[in-house]
Amino acid sequence: MTQIAIVLYPSFTALDLVGPYESLHYLPSADVRFVWHQTGPLTADSGVLTIGATHTFEETSSPDVVLVPGGPGSVRAAQDEVLLSWLRQVSTTADWTTSVCSGSVILAAAGLLTDRRATSHWITLPVLKTFGAVPVGDERIVVEGRIATAAGVSAGMDLGLWLTAQIGGEERARAVQLGLEYDPQPPFDSGHVSRASRRSKAMATAMLSRDVVRTGQLGAATQMAWGRTINAVRTASARRRRGSSGR
Repeated sequence: MTQIAIVLYPSFTALDLVGPYESLHYLPSADVRFVWHQTGPLTADSGVLTIGATHTFEETSSPDVVLVPGGPGSVRAAQDEVLLSWLRQVSTTADWTTSVCSGSVILAAAGLLTDRRATSHWITLPVLKTFGAVPVGDERIVVEGRIATAAGVSAGMDLGLWLTAQIGGEERARAVQLGLEYDPQPPFDSGHVSRASRRSKAMATAMLSRDVVRTGQLGAATQMAWGRTINAVRTASARRRRGSSGR
């Protein structure tokens, strides 16, 4: 039995978790759990789609795989001490601790990415650095030990297949890919920030910013930014005091 814990929280991005779920649930004896503080429905960033948490953190103390999705709600989730504490605990025994999109910010806030290479959605890559991670913007999946982070949204599909291969073998992963008919042939070549036009980048940034405002995450984002700044100032001040006392 492979227990797979997919974290939910308010205002997650649906494809971040549904994409990898579609691969992972094909693993033999897969026990997929959608976990949160309590069981029940949580609504995605669209405000329309709802997915139910099937298990609580307390009920899921030793999953084999942990997957944290991204979304506008990741800002507030990155300040949820119960979630962060649970991630620190389960990551010590999990075979894989993973994230999609800005879910890596939550892992970073838990202290799991300090001095580690990690990726995220292009718009949140700078945030990783503030938590001591080493941002990587040109890799779809970044693996550091037993931690794997995937880039934005659709990269979760790739992560799901990659994890399926790690757990169930490459042949099964290839069969799952065929079953899903995952054969990307996008009509536009604008899927990475390095190839997008200035206009596309401006429109995408505005669109994503509206999501943060619409889902009520702006205050949380400001609070998190201030918190990181204040902590940096306090740390620098403490170092100066230690240096002075040692003279």
